[in-house]
Amino acid sequence: MVSMTWRMLGHFWFKLLATLLACAAPFQTIPLTAEQVRVRHMEGLMHGFLALRTLDGRRLADGEMTQIAEGDRVTSRLIFRFRDGSVYDDVTIFSQRGAFRLLSDHLVQRGPSFKQPMETSVDASSGQVTVRYKDQDGKEQILKERRDLPSDVANGLLFTLVKHIQPNVPQTTVSMVATTPKPRVVKLEIRPEGEKAIASGNTKHETARYVVKVKIGGVAGLVAPLLGKQPPDTHVWVLTGDAPAFVKMEGPLYAGGPIWRIELATPAGF
Repeated sequence: MVSMTWRMLGHFWFKLLATLLACAAPFQTIPLTAEQVRVRHMEGLMHGFLALRTLDGRRLADGEMTQIAEGDRVTSRLIFRFRDGSVYDDVTIFSQRGAFRLLSDHLVQRGPSFKQPMETSVDASSGQVTVRYKDQDGKEQILKERRDLPSDVANGLLFTLVKHIQPNVPQTTVSMVATTPKPRVVKLEIRPEGEKAIASGNTKHETARYVVKVKIGGVAGLVAPLLGKQPPDTHVWVLTGDAPAFVKMEGPLYAGGPIWRIELATPAGF
């Protein structure tokens, strides 16, 4: 009888948590406070090669990161082509007039490497968010939301922003539109974790490591750890000095995804 009572209470508690999480599902769950990252140096023309690997070193995808600047308007693209045919393609347009500000972000993630293939578009100026995905029956669904987005929305900008955050700043907080596929604005807390020297041949360089924590906010944020839904941390390494540059990242590439490693690579044939 006691065992049955505890099972009933456990079932009730789980249903209560699920109900609270569902009630917290509307698009906006946290205040629209904004903390834009200041521009330390103007972003310009760039083309680099990347590798996406598991933490044990198995190569999953080959990537490229490109950037083109026209005045204070910059278009960047991050693309990974997986060996199983999957594609991750993120095109981000932002301005760099004093502080970085997202203008638009278009992300495509399709193929067997993704639990939920999706196409997401964020128009930061109008607040229009569009998510295209397929439901469990394979039917295409479209979600559209138009909301007031904070000025520090950072979709597609993480690799850029960490290059401009001073390692002695204790915490920088920006916003991100997360889609699961329901759109939700979450906070990213970026904190320095120390510096480390690396070597390129006989030349030594200093790097700064940052940890990025996702803060969901509201009731959903309170129950997420209890339901095992709290996103894992992401770690980013940046070359410091007069010309900061991205070095490496370890974290999920998409919501609910495994921990992968992104690092610089050399094209084959050299």
